[in-house]
Amino acid sequence: MNHSQLDLKRLATMDAAQATRLLHRVREETLAGRRPPVAPRPVIDASWQRMTRLGIQPDQATSSVLLRRDELEERRRATVLGEVMRTLTAGLAGIADASMQIMVVTDEQGRILWRQGHTGVMRRANGICLEEGAAWSEHSTGTNAVGTALAMGRAVQVHSAEHYVQSLHNWTCAAAPVYDPRDQRLLGIVDVSGPASGFHPATLALVGSVAQLAEAEMRQRHLRSIERLRSVAAPILCRVGGRAVVVDGHGWTAAVTGLAPVDRFVLPKSLRPGRVWLPALGMCAVEPLPGGWLLRVEEPVPPAGPAPEAASRVVLDVSRPRRWTVAVSGAAGSWSQELSPRHAELLYVLARHPEGRTAAELARDVFGDPTRTVTVRAEMSRIRRTLAGVLAHRPYRFSEEVEVELRGPDHPGDLLPRSTAPAVRAARGGRSG
Repeated sequence: MNHSQLDLKRLATMDAAQATRLLHRVREETLAGRRPPVAPRPVIDASWQRMTRLGIQPDQATSSVLLRRDELEERRRATVLGEVMRTLTAGLAGIADASMQIMVVTDEQGRILWRQGHTGVMRRANGICLEEGAAWSEHSTGTNAVGTALAMGRAVQVHSAEHYVQSLHNWTCAAAPVYDPRDQRLLGIVDVSGPASGFHPATLALVGSVAQLAEAEMRQRHLRSIERLRSVAAPILCRVGGRAVVVDGHGWTAAVTGLAPVDRFVLPKSLRPGRVWLPALGMCAVEPLPGGWLLRVEEPVPPAGPAPEAASRVVLDVSRPRRWTVAVSGAAGSWSQELSPRHAELLYVLARHPEGRTAAELARDVFGDPTRTVTVRAEMSRIRRTLAGVLAHRPYRFSEEVEVELRGPDHPGDLLPRSTAPAVRAARGGRSG
């Protein structure tokens, strides 16, 4: 191979023994700090760096304390993935069995909840603790498709010596994340694993397609639940005076009266009946409905004195590998919201540039292309629906009256690990994941 970076598709065309020797040499030279014959793939190189920082040992075992049967069953009941297991099984279990592999489904922490496939391979998998109830995050098992897909938030294939832990070098695996379409929360990972001799680069596309089918099924289920809630909401809103909206538990709008239609409202993580301040609506009276909430907007009373500031402090937390948040507090109350990867990137850049950024500068910071201003303006418009009180524009920036705190990870290399934005890569030290 005379190219500068490892390519799994080209590797699949090589003699199996030659490919194995090459992978082992790339790993050995890279981990020793020497120049390998070809560079490891960026996603693998970034993961190996994380393993070094975490203190994972290449010769350690992959065993973990299994979940108790009652805890395993509780996690199965609690996850939405249980509702789409038939889709996942129909798409992958039979193929995995026929190709001498197994299908694995984990929760968002990397704990294996279900496992199906070739009986002989499942017995072999027990030897590396690839079984129900086991932990397969990178923190537990090093670089592997399940753990690395969790860390990166995207589909990943890991083959043979690309695994950080040596006992996994005889295995190949491909995994893809499954997201809840209602709030984009990571639900877990679907994975196909088997002996390294069964490696094929097309497995990754198959696993990713089945994960998308599961998400599409959940999306259809959600739409049906919104329709049911709408049928409940219609007669109620006819009797409600003033402004009101009916939303499901994730804030998606089923019906509205006296307000401009909005697809979704930001709700507190633990919404309860009573008076609640919401960033997009102000003070609301919250009442439970079957499958959702009725939010009645309380009309503001003009203050006797000067109006208090809407917000005085913003905390942008990008310290974790996933689930980034922005928290806003001020005289009117406080609230927090989880951020999508793109919105986390944009707000991170603005937090690093208090003087502000033009649309062209943000496009270069995030996409590496200053001409993508239309995309930037669309994304900033979505962000400002929630953060209008703390974000200014022309240029885009946090308002001067607002104190902004940026919380990053302990090591710069762990900043927004999924991101390929030039500004984020530069902050990591130039290394890409």
